[in-house]
Amino acid sequence: MAIAIRQLHPHFVGEVTGLDLRKPLTRQEAIDVEAAMDKYAVLVFHDQDITDEQQLAFALNFGERENARGGNVTKKEDYRLSSGLNDVSNLGKDGKPLPKDHRTHLFNLGNCLWHSDSSFRPIPAKFSLLSARVVNSKGGNTEFADMRAAYDALDDETKADIEDLICEHSLMYSRGSLGFLDYSDEEKEMFKPVLQRLVRTHPVHRRKSLYLSSHAGAVRGMSMPEGRLLLRDLTEHATQPEFVYVHRWKLHDLVMWDNRQTMHRVRRYDQSQPRDMRRATVAGTEPTVAQQAAE
Repeated sequence: MAIAIRQLHPHFVGEVTGLDLRKPLTRQEAIDVEAAMDKYAVLVFHDQDITDEQQLAFALNFGERENARGGNVTKKEDYRLSSGLNDVSNLGKDGKPLPKDHRTHLFNLGNCLWHSDSSFRPIPAKFSLLSARVVNSKGGNTEFADMRAAYDALDDETKADIEDLICEHSLMYSRGSLGFLDYSDEEKEMFKPVLQRLVRTHPVHRRKSLYLSSHAGAVRGMSMPEGRLLLRDLTEHATQPEFVYVHRWKLHDLVMWDNRQTMHRVRRYDQSQPRDMRRATVAGTEPTVAQQAAE
């Protein structure tokens, strides 16, 4: 069965049929999926009852696995997964939902903010691939925003104003906006701000997009209030309904997105009920801007 793709949103998002992700991809299939990612920025695969190993093997068709260190406050001895996937669940090592006052739970609530995965790293992530192993009956949708279409809709004056702006990104900015302010000295060092361009150009089709994220908390050359106001205005613009696709999860869905062209957020859900979501992250290959000045 050949790969077929149906567009789900006027600007982006493709629903893929004709692939069984439990099986290795042929070279041509991998090329076709990557080309579809360049075009649609988000791909949806239904009915993919895969293991962690199969999910990771699929991801590795598109680059190296990103090292997860520095992306959370969970201690290594408390990790639930040992497969190399990122744990995006609300579960502890015992398989039960984390208590509402648990530090990891409070930190992970930052995923409800619009963001781009790993924009807080000097070399941010390329693709993310999220597999639904246990879904909630109510809430927990993931929303995606097309940052290319959002950029295209800006007026020429704004495009010129922001073309060369550089932002500082850190997990401490996104979590701090929710009131999570308690960090160890080691975490403060690990979460030091990094620099990212505000406007990115895709390496294949050369289309420009806004590179926004809740992790962005300052703009070089602007006062903190002025920079944050600009970032807030741009985020409000980029997340208007016309640019957003809402994914309502079904068991064994796998959704794959390009962090260079999109933002996303999870919506609130009943945290007393289990939600098991596992993410494979494909590492980026180059920084958006030299990092020396961020030191």
